[in-house]
Amino acid sequence: MNKSETIIQQVFLKDFEVICSIGVHKHEKKRPQKLLLNLELNVENIPSFGDKLEFAVCYEEIANKIRSIASRGHMNLIETFAERIVSCCEEDPRIKRIKIVIEKPGVIKGALSAGVTISRDVNQN
Repeated sequence: MNKSETIIQQVFLKDFEVICSIGVHKHEKKRPQKLLLNLELNVENIPSFGDKLEFAVCYEEIANKIRSIASRGHMNLIETFAERIVSCCEEDPRIKRIKIVIEKPGVIKGALSAGVTISRDVNQN
């Protein structure tokens, strides 16, 4: 492989639990709920950068940013939460594609969970 060749890696969070105030119903506004989040980030990586954290998209930093977004106050829709996370992730120009799935476990009788998926190509310049 040529040292200047660009490859795509996938950084992910799987079944990441987030507690936040979310929902349109009165009972949902009274107490925070647990959400499950799956995030996949296709990341442009140049192998010649080496084994240094500053050149990587750090999943711990992403997790902390998600927690921060969740703690900023009530959101009515999980779609809003998902879009805020996508906006945060697309600030990094190395991220080329984002897929996020957010689930509300046990919110619908008879279903394990209900939720939303957003997939978006970003930073394609």
